[in-house]
Amino acid sequence: MSVGKLPVIDLTPMRAGDEFHKRALGDALREACVHTGFFYVAGHGVPQALIDRVFAASKAFFDQPMADKRKVDKALSAANRGYEFLGGQTLEPGAPPDLKEGFYIGEELAEDDPRVLAGAFNMGPNQWPAGVPDFAPVMMEYYGALLELSREIMAALALSLELPEDYFEAFCTEPLATLRLLHYPPQPAQPLPGEKGCGAHTDFGGVTILLLDDKPGLQVWDALNERWLDAQPIPGTFVVNLGDMIARWTNDRYRSTLHRVINTSGAERYSVPFFYSGAPQHEVRCLPGCLGEGEQPKYAPVTVEGHLREMYRRTYV
Repeated sequence: MSVGKLPVIDLTPMRAGDEFHKRALGDALREACVHTGFFYVAGHGVPQALIDRVFAASKAFFDQPMADKRKVDKALSAANRGYEFLGGQTLEPGAPPDLKEGFYIGEELAEDDPRVLAGAFNMGPNQWPAGVPDFAPVMMEYYGALLELSREIMAALALSLELPEDYFEAFCTEPLATLRLLHYPPQPAQPLPGEKGCGAHTDFGGVTILLLDDKPGLQVWDALNERWLDAQPIPGTFVVNLGDMIARWTNDRYRSTLHRVINTSGAERYSVPFFYSGAPQHEVRCLPGCLGEGEQPKYAPVTVEGHLREMYRRTYV
């Protein structure tokens, strides 16, 4: 393994910068998206106090007895909300199940919401654990903060593509997004062949905003040098990566990069990814400026929901 230097992008200019500094941010972001598809973001505006409360509530949930966690098993939810047991997912084909347990949260919708009644993809009420005080309000406050940060990142991505800052505004209207709490026990001293916290994979959707604790474990594939890079936690930042939909949207100009987790810290490890996929019926079609002379789009136009359903079908069926 190798310690890589993923770029750090300061998002402050998106809120307080002039056009010169916004263009400079866009140029730096373009370099990151073309070469790695992974970067840290600083100047994100999410309060550290809120982040601390999210980690505390997450740890409190996972510390509960299994019987209590099973009361909110995501198998009980038509919208894929709730608890996923240790080994409940295998992200890397041919590898053993992932050494992690999780909890899924989405937009809070009532059973009689028109989108729920229409059977919209992954939409419905959340399941909330009864034994963790303030769990729901803390997570929904963080969910709202990450929605705003995602819109800001999409605006920065528009600038990186030399598009108007508001180009993705419709994409960011009533978006699909999933907050996921993850707990990784220490890597076994004698793991099964290929066994790891999280198997090598790319993300399906738009952008992923990953909150790390202080434990190492995240590794990003460096295709140019054919090696895994250790993405060490940097206090005060998030790790952001692009999903398959952004690669498709840019005709593979921007990268959706393989990554995995191996918790060699010897301690319990926690992380919180936020998957932002955008408005379900928004059309994903090759973006202006992403075709060279004589080049054709590699992918047919598709809606966000259509893309996600296809990705789920390939992975889970």
